[in-house]
Amino acid sequence: MKQFIWGMLTMACLIVTLFFLRYWRASGDRLFAFFAVAFALMSLNWFCLALIQPAFEAQHVIYLVRLVAFTLIIVGIMDKNRASR
Repeated sequence: MKQFIWGMLTMACLIVTLFFLRYWRASGDRLFAFFAVAFALMSLNWFCLALIQPAFEAQHVIYLVRLVAFTLIIVGIMDKNRASR
């Protein structure tokens, strides 16, 4: 059941990635590019969890991918706020 849920999360993150890429191409705003890359990393995270043993989730590599994704979101927001000044 966990693999099915992780597959659904992978699909959802990929769909969100495609939406943000479309908004980035339409507006040229870098915030959407940061969000698209972050959600692509999150979908990669969920995909890897679905393929490997669930006990491996306790390893630090999986959490580093999430950390990079959330850091990209924070950097994108900071970049957007700094650019508007």
